[in-house]
Amino acid sequence: MDTNKTLMIEFVLTGLTDHPGLQAPLFLVFLVIYLITMVGNLGLIALIWKNPHLHTPMYFFLGGLAFADACTSSSVTPRMLVNILDKSQMVSLSECMVQYYFFGSSATTECFLLMMMAYDRYVAICNPLLYLVVISNRLTTWLISISYIIGFLHPTIHVGLLFRLTFCKPDIIHHFYCEILQLYTISCTDPSVNALVVFIFAAFIQALTFMTVIVSYIHILFAILKKKSGKGRSKAFSTCSAHLLSVSLFYGTLFFMYVRPGFGPDKYQDKIYSLFYTIIIPLLNPFIYSLRNKEVISALKKVIKK
Repeated sequence: MDTNKTLMIEFVLTGLTDHPGLQAPLFLVFLVIYLITMVGNLGLIALIWKNPHLHTPMYFFLGGLAFADACTSSSVTPRMLVNILDKSQMVSLSECMVQYYFFGSSATTECFLLMMMAYDRYVAICNPLLYLVVISNRLTTWLISISYIIGFLHPTIHVGLLFRLTFCKPDIIHHFYCEILQLYTISCTDPSVNALVVFIFAAFIQALTFMTVIVSYIHILFAILKKKSGKGRSKAFSTCSAHLLSVSLFYGTLFFMYVRPGFGPDKYQDKIYSLFYTIIIPLLNPFIYSLRNKEVISALKKVIKK
């Protein structure tokens, strides 16, 4: 059998860089980022859980988002840190499948949670008197649960389709985690069906959730402009600004990564996009939602004083 046709069950993850002198600094940087990410997201969840004043739909959604961010970071960063220390940089096919499943699950969940949060803001600003009637705690629990159920089910399709592929030499994945499009490039079976399914599902999920966010914010914008009070407008804009920033960062990078046609000619550009939505966004989100939020800051001060 031709050596290039040898079936592979292990791959080499090249990581962020091949430069040996950068491995130690990168390990320290991403270890610190991971620790801050986990403290920020899990700390926010604990703060919401502990403080009764934060037991409202908006903060329940925020807690669900924080958990999804913690899962996204945990699906990628620990393995990347191990890979930096492990000179062989080997990863098995089963590990790749598991890693992609958990990453895909948390990323899909985040798409739907951001959509639910936009709807929550729409009701809060456009129908404030009916807010607690429409967005009850029970409905909030259902919406968060549905987001996670869809998140758990979606990547099973793509992981299942991986079983139709065989992988041959060269066994090198030019990435820092098992990104599914990169796996297709080293398949000796035609991955066109797999790539098409990824494109269709990614486009559908992102179009559905993003368009819902856009429609919600168009209604919100008109409602804000109708407010006569400058203070009311300022408060409404402040409430929405964190969510808008989070949505822009998340959907922007996912769109360029999964919805653009082809596998992407620039592997370094792909790594930057991936780094952003797997590591940087989960790091930033708890700070984006907390730093300008007076209720969260007040709750944190009470915990510190105790």
